[in-house]
Amino acid sequence: MSIVTTKEMFEKAAKGGYAIGAFNINNMEIIQGITEACKELNSPVILQVSSSARKYAHPKYLLNMIKAAEEETGIPIAIHLDHGADFEICKACVDDGFTSVMIDASKYSFEENVELTRRVVDYAHERGVVVEAELGKLAGVEDDVNVSDADSCYTDPDQAHEFVERTGCDSLAIAIGTSHGAYKFKGEPKLRFDILDKVTALMPGYPIVLHGASSVSQEDVAKCNKYGGDLPGARGVTESLLREAARHGVCKINMDTDIRIAMTAAIREEFVENPSSFDPRKYLGSAREAVKELVKHKIIDVLGSDNKI
Repeated sequence: MSIVTTKEMFEKAAKGGYAIGAFNINNMEIIQGITEACKELNSPVILQVSSSARKYAHPKYLLNMIKAAEEETGIPIAIHLDHGADFEICKACVDDGFTSVMIDASKYSFEENVELTRRVVDYAHERGVVVEAELGKLAGVEDDVNVSDADSCYTDPDQAHEFVERTGCDSLAIAIGTSHGAYKFKGEPKLRFDILDKVTALMPGYPIVLHGASSVSQEDVAKCNKYGGDLPGARGVTESLLREAARHGVCKINMDTDIRIAMTAAIREEFVENPSSFDPRKYLGSAREAVKELVKHKIIDVLGSDNKI
């Protein structure tokens, strides 16, 4: 296998009624944990890089670690820019060797979103790179994304169809009730499957993306809090809703917060249970294993994308 775009992944996912996992990465241990899980399950994967992660780890380090993971595992890996805020960062990632970029112009008017997305699409397509865009606004806070509940809004299906026709984007993130961060719901978790069904009816087989889709494992939250954390009321999207979304046509499901919490829980436990430990390989090794087990669970029980290569 090799570093690939998401095109073939999404085509297979749409036909098979499952979703590809898109996991955010920040360092070597996260990359290893994700890709080792995917190797064991023979599953393709999308490794996502936010602009904050790009600044933290440096693009060359991240890209070369991803390429090393591909050589080590042999699984198909797509390298994706998550929430690109402007044309410049999308261009930089295309030029760096990313195979997929997201331009998130959802904060602008519909026409401005169309114009900026079309510009990114033109540049990326000329270089063999695919483009994800977003229509509608998800609430929540994560890295450079910060949208209040008051400013969030659901995606209009008719606008989504027009948007895809006019921009030529290869996949579209829509807002149906998910949100970024660890505090997604105050009441009962719900997703607007009626909106999703209208979108997929207007664009059958077209790749739909779900952002803000971490489930915020209560077991991991409890472990964090047990070992000195402070995450009261953290709550995510139930895994049954995510599996249902995949059956309703969602091809890509994004997860970041779940990885952060699983890693943090493992490291906190290691520090408390072994206070004399100061070897980073020990506590980061535990964190890597936590990421691996989390991703395996997501692939098998939520995404349904195991053994799909």
